[in-house]
This record gives sequence, C-alpha cells and structure tokens, in this order.
Amino acid sequence: MTIENLRGFDSLAVHAGQAFDPTTGAVIPPVHFSTTYAQDGIGGLRGGYEYGRSGNPTRTALETQLAAIEGGRHALSFASGLAAEDALLRAVLAPGDDVLLGSDVYGGTYRLIARILGPWGVGLRVVDMSDLDAVAAALAERPAKIVWVETPSNPLLRITDIAGLVRLGHDAGALVVVDNTFATPALQEPLSLGADVVVHSTTKYLGGHSDVVGGALVLDDDALHEKARFLQFAAGAVSGPLDAWLTTRGIKTLGIRMQRHSENAQAVAEFLDGHDRVARVYYPGLPAHPGHELAARQMSRFGGIVSVALEDAAAARRFAESTRVFQLAESLGGVESLMNYPDEMTHASVRGTELAVPPEVVRLSVGIEAAEDLLADLDGALSGL
Repeated sequence: MTIENLRGFDSLAVHAGQAFDPTTGAVIPPVHFSTTYAQDGIGGLRGGYEYGRSGNPTRTALETQLAAIEGGRHALSFASGLAAEDALLRAVLAPGDDVLLGSDVYGGTYRLIARILGPWGVGLRVVDMSDLDAVAAALAERPAKIVWVETPSNPLLRITDIAGLVRLGHDAGALVVVDNTFATPALQEPLSLGADVVVHSTTKYLGGHSDVVGGALVLDDDALHEKARFLQFAAGAVSGPLDAWLTTRGIKTLGIRMQRHSENAQAVAEFLDGHDRVARVYYPGLPAHPGHELAARQMSRFGGIVSVALEDAAAARRFAESTRVFQLAESLGGVESLMNYPDEMTHASVRGTELAVPPEVVRLSVGIEAAEDLLADLDGALSGL
C-alpha cells in the first residue's frame, strides 16, 4: 500500500502531506522559515515557490493534510479562522448579495459580516438553521448567495441536518458553508453530505493545544479555490511556517483526542444533567437533546463542548469563576478544560442582537484530563453556589 491509497482518517491525519525529507530521511518534514526562494534563472521557480506570502512548503504540507482529512480537493491555510472566513466571503460576495446566517454562531462571524462587510453593501439575515422549514421560508422570501451554518452550533449546540440544508440551499442557488470547528472531520464530514465549503478555526481542536492561531477553508470547486487562493495571496493573511507546523502536529493526534474529548464531555453532561443547581444542559449526546438522533446519524461522536444554563445570570457568573481545573478563558478545543461565560466573553459582540446568548449560560470546553477530576471540580463549584 502507498500513502496515496490510505483511506482511514487517522492514517491520513498522520501521513497526508508528511513525506520524509528526501535529503536527510528525517521522518518529520522540516519547518521552512525562508521568506524568499532562489530562482533557477529569472522565472525559474523551484517547486513553484518564490516568496513566503505566495507559498511556503510547510504551509503546503498543512493544506495537503487539511484537504485529505476533510475529503476535499483543495485547502487553504490562513492566519486565523476569521481571516479564512473573510477570504471566502470576499471571493463569493458582491454588494447587494445576502448571507443567510445561523442564529447561533460564533460572535466574530456575525461581527465580520455585519460590521465589516455590511457597510460595503452585503446583507445579513439570521435564521435558526436547525429548523429547515424556517430556512426554506427565508430563502423563499429573498435569495441568499451564501447559507452559513455551524453544527453543532456555538454555544447552544443546535444540530442542523447538513444534507437537508444543502438541498434547500442548492435549490435556491446558494453556496452552503459549514463551520466544522466544533465537530472536526474526525467526527463529521460536511463535504460528503453535499456542503460546498468547510470552514475551520484551526486554533481550536485541529491545533488542539492552545498554542497556535489559524484558520482554514476546504472545498472541491476549482474556480472558487482559485478566487480564495488569490485573496490569500493578495491580502496576505497567511499562516506562518511555525504556525502551520504546530497545526500539522496537532492534527496528527486529532482522532484520539476527539475520542477522549467526547467521552469526557458525555460524562460531564450526564453529571450536570442530574444536578439540582443546573437548569438545563445543552449537549447532543443526551437523549433528551432535540438534535440527538440527527447528531447520532450525522456524527460519529458528540464532541467536547457542553453548555449549561444556571438558575440566573448571577449563578452563572459565580459558577464560571469558581472552578479550578476548568480555567476561565476564551477559546476552546485544547487538551485542557476551559470555562467560558459567552455573554461577556466570546459572544459579547452580539449582545443586544438576535444572536445574543442568554446570560445564564456558560460554555465548557471539556479537555482530556481524568474525568473524575473534572466532575469533582464541577461538583465543588456547584456546591458553593
């Protein structure tokens, strides 16, 4: 068997784009820090590389790896998730076009479209993507150039039927974009369900160690890839070589990490679901979750994010500030467990909008620590309320 014939996710995560160095035999490809490349005569590029912004071998290796694990033809790596989103939006949209956005998404996505692209003439409408009838009605009322969804969503863990959304979007002439940051390709493959583009904040689970910021696009369409690639080059929001290498290193253990994240999150969700100080638990792995059956069909596991509603905002704030193993911090997807208060942290930019997160909700990024330590930490914090 050759590397090109590999099919298993974990095999692709380890080997795609990671051929050993032909000069030394080093199993781990070197990090290429050079900003420029010697030419074999004017215009005689070696391997297509001329300048660090237009291309870098370490970034190329990451893009090969990203495309392989998502099952796409092309991937592009950016300096952040928002940089990836910005390049895609500008590649697709023109003044007068609309984006139909999920009502439960990362606040920065909403801010980018509403406050950066909005003044340039891009329209934004919001709908609950888990309600396909509502999506159909919104598309019938007015066309959209892009239908944009997170599933599971951030932070209320709504589950959207990707294949169903694709049918509605394509029938309406829209590009369907799925933010796969929460699930990752280890658990969910949107392109195989018909999505046009997958977006990632690689800062989260793909990097996986809270030590690198990055973003990515994965897609099949050649023409759209060229447009987005031009913007990657011309606007310059590329991932640096060390950032690309750290992301590649993280991806190699993504499969086993997502297994542990999911197992721990299930244990945390079940513990919180039975606690008398908790009003509601949002986790698709719970049978009572409205998207449980769909998530079980669409995902191989239920992921590492659990959100929980306390009795009121004051209790939520006390709880968020009382844990010790769960550290109070923004972001998610690292090996360590994090506690987040969305209303004033990750989703502060959408306060007062239709995407506002209820102030009694906290979001837990469940790490890979021992489950008994996580449960004891949460129990102690809840007991002190």
